[in-house]
Amino acid sequence: MSQRSEKPKVFIVSDSVGETAELVTKAAASQFDMSQIELRRIPYVDDVVTINEVISMAKDTESIIVFTLVVPELREHLLTEAKKANIKAIDIMGPMIDGLQLLFKQPPRFRPGIIHQLDEDYFRKVEAIEFAVKYDDGRDPRGLLRADVILIGVSRTSKTPLSMYLAHKRVKAANVPLVPEVAPPEELFKVDPDKCVGLTIMPEKLIEIRSERLKALGLQAQASYANLERIKAELAYARQVMDQIGCQVIDVSNKAVEETANIILQKLRKP
Repeated sequence: MSQRSEKPKVFIVSDSVGETAELVTKAAASQFDMSQIELRRIPYVDDVVTINEVISMAKDTESIIVFTLVVPELREHLLTEAKKANIKAIDIMGPMIDGLQLLFKQPPRFRPGIIHQLDEDYFRKVEAIEFAVKYDDGRDPRGLLRADVILIGVSRTSKTPLSMYLAHKRVKAANVPLVPEVAPPEELFKVDPDKCVGLTIMPEKLIEIRSERLKALGLQAQASYANLERIKAELAYARQVMDQIGCQVIDVSNKAVEETANIILQKLRKP
């Protein structure tokens, strides 16, 4: 019953940023009362697993799906599964591609995101920011295989702000927290070690940072999160993982985010 009180949702699915589909959706929705619906953008969809997850979410709510997928197999899969689930799915790109194929008398390239090359610098930045948000804090390990750089380290070593800073430099950064009790995703050991950067920090500095964080949250500064022995154990474990991968390690103890980012950018620019 509670779901019925929620706003109807429009899931915007794209194999790129999703900006085109969102603009079309907003243009159409402007003919109605836009405050009565919720738009949820799902960018960088490149597999049927993600499509199935969207179908599942849409089934549990009053929803439609709007999509721009140029790969025929993904388009057909979404349309087929949406029909099975009795969900309205609107293909924005497909009919236009099919029509232009007749006009050009040649097959399309089937490459997502080509339009963004019209303003490459701007759109690469937008894509990188979207990427950093989607693959922050190890949320989806599949993103590690598509990242330009992967940041690993214990909590409060500036992984997230560093990812966002790099995104504004058009670098797709993913980050993974290292916790002794949680095994790192197996994808982390499949990527090129040169794409990984380990972030370490002096224990005393980390205690200071974590204690301030606990205070800001209204929690006791004596919690194990800011305990010296616990922190040393975390850092030792993180170093073991970094050594196993064989990646570069940067000590961020006395570095601003910009300094660390510049080291990484120089590494990425090397041939």
